[in-house]
Amino acid sequence: MQNISELRTSLADNYTKMKAGKMNPGLGKELSNAAGKIINSLKVELEYNQLMQIKKTIPFLESTTDATEPTNNS
Repeated sequence: MQNISELRTSLADNYTKMKAGKMNPGLGKELSNAAGKIINSLKVELEYNQLMQIKKTIPFLESTTDATEPTNNS
């Protein structure tokens, strides 16, 4: 997972797998929790940059793939 689009796609894939009974719900919960922590850390960085009036690119938010494209990281 290299960017936010890939994270979103991975979360959607995990949801589909859990719904189909192909992923342990406990694992799905842990993966979702980890993704939430990544997103929250990005939120903190964005808020800090805004408060400090820093115009800085955050590479993880710079999506280089279309969110509708499936990834091969399954």
